[in-house]
Amino acid sequence: QVQLVESGGGLVQAGGSLRLSCAASGRSFSRYVMGWFRQAPGKEREYVATSWSGGKTYYADSVKGRFTISRVYAENTVYLQMDSLKLEDTAVYYCAAALGMTIATMSMAEAYNYWGQGTQVTVSS
Repeated sequence: QVQLVESGGGLVQAGGSLRLSCAASGRSFSRYVMGWFRQAPGKEREYVATSWSGGKTYYADSVKGRFTISRVYAENTVYLQMDSLKLEDTAVYYCAAALGMTIATMSMAEAYNYWGQGTQVTVSS
């Protein structure tokens, strides 16, 4: 079992940057597939990015080229560097973890077993 705690959200102007952190407790962090999702008011939870334990990363088209997911195994932490932020990036961002999934399901929230509490990101004009 793993517990996830996000931090780093806040208010930023459009075009700016933020780095979100997700600290994982528990053992076997390196075995987990780690993902980031977001949910804007009135909208469904949306896939953002995934980091596989082997090092591969995947992104939603909406954030590709602007966001970077990374993980530091020694810190049991996964990061989401967000650059060139847009108004439409405003949302609550969630960190998620799972053992055993396929690339076909990695963008589906129901494929993840563990979730953090979320951190608010607000992009202003």
